[in-house]
Amino acid sequence: MSDAKEAGDRAMSHEAADGSDRDGGTGTSGLGRRLSCLAVVVAVLTVGTGSLVWFFQDQLLHPFGDARACEGSDTKLPQVISAGGVPIPAGASDVHYFTRNGSAEVAFVSGQIPDYLHRAGILPDGEPLFDEKYGTKAVADDEIELPDGLCGSPLRGPVWVYHSTSATGSSVNVMVERSPTVNESFRFPARAVVTYNLP
Repeated sequence: MSDAKEAGDRAMSHEAADGSDRDGGTGTSGLGRRLSCLAVVVAVLTVGTGSLVWFFQDQLLHPFGDARACEGSDTKLPQVISAGGVPIPAGASDVHYFTRNGSAEVAFVSGQIPDYLHRAGILPDGEPLFDEKYGTKAVADDEIELPDGLCGSPLRGPVWVYHSTSATGSSVNVMVERSPTVNESFRFPARAVVTYNLP
């Protein structure tokens, strides 16, 4: 009889222990579920926000939402930029511009610089590229900083600077990378910086 009583007491104590485990487990697992859900929500929001920032980064980081515009520009240039009165070469790469108080500086890389100079009337057809009637030698350092405000990669020396007047009578200056090895040639492709007044 005492054995039966002991067995009954043990069964009751096990049931009580199981009940307390269930109660405690329910509280703990409920909190765990809430924390898991919260972690998932935070992760989804973080990924969503990061994706939106990445998707709209050009609009967030550049004036006018134009990836070519440098910080501080006050005028948006059209999709096809006419620098010095004619469009820059088709297919030009690494295009950047800075506009301030009615003037613009445009940097680009192209293998068609001589054609651009002829079309803009900066260098007449048939004239040597480096005729001192139309331009001058500039600094021959390995790297030449871009004008203040203009973003992008620096020019690589040596550089030649053309001075001209557009059809409207305003000044146009063009800095172009010369070849360091071929005396009468530009780098290919060459980086150019055109400074001119906006119409």
